[in-house]
Amino acid sequence: MTTSTDEITTLVRRLEDAMNSRRLDLLDDILAPDFQRHCEATPDFDVRSREDFKEFLRSNTESFPDNVQTFTQVVADGDRAGIWATYEGTQSGALGPFPASGRRTRFGFGGVLRVVDGRIAELWVTWDNMTILGQLGHLPAADTAAR
Repeated sequence: MTTSTDEITTLVRRLEDAMNSRRLDLLDDILAPDFQRHCEATPDFDVRSREDFKEFLRSNTESFPDNVQTFTQVVADGDRAGIWATYEGTQSGALGPFPASGRRTRFGFGGVLRVVDGRIAELWVTWDNMTILGQLGHLPAADTAAR
């Protein structure tokens, strides 16, 4: 089954809406059962199914209950879509080894999604962890006195 670029764009927008509305049940029609997420920035999250991704999103919401992901650009070509997005949220829960900071983060991230039979089968996503950890106050302040 071939999926048009318009259908892929709509599917990606549905993913954005499901994540931001916390309606994880909607992912059953958006993601393939064997969906995989690839991300070097979060190597401890091994996502190899739709259910794994739901658990990842639940965990993310525990750390950032008010998180919003805005897909500012979606470009579809063939069976793939590229996104540029922003993530915003306040760290109210632990983030791996980092305790809640109460600080807000806002950063950009990019991703590529692959669609098979009308559902998203794979996602490759990347962002800059140093920017995020700095915004949240989890990195030591730079020693500017030595400059």
